[in-house]
Amino acid sequence: MARSRTTQRMTAAPAAQHRTTAAAAQHRTTAAATQQRTSNTSAAAVAAAMFSYDFVEDGVDYDTLEALHRGEISAWIEALAQSGLLAESEVAAVAREWGERPSLLLDALLTDADEMTVRRCRLAWASMDRLAPFTFPIAHSG
Repeated sequence: MARSRTTQRMTAAPAAQHRTTAAAAQHRTTAAATQQRTSNTSAAAVAAAMFSYDFVEDGVDYDTLEALHRGEISAWIEALAQSGLLAESEVAAVAREWGERPSLLLDALLTDADEMTVRRCRLAWASMDRLAPFTFPIAHSG
């Protein structure tokens, strides 16, 4: 038995509404992720503006570079928090990111560096990556 046009429109409407609702939810999720990324990007820009010039002004201190590689970022986070330029949530997000990937802090610090300084720091960082002890045991014998 053929369905009337009214019945077809009524059954198609909820499906279209569901697609619209799903698309709106996806858009909100994407917008929130973009906002978080933008916030973290602006926090990184603030960090670069605060620290980069001083980091490279008299030449890079390789002891500081090694400390960064080890994940010793608390002084940098503290200075960022005390600046008052970022909200606590932004500082916490940056601290989390830098704690997981200290190379992001290095990127911010090298913003004002010349090309050769950037290359030297990247080479030093790569060699520290190769020489760093394994964080996970390779094998357990039992």
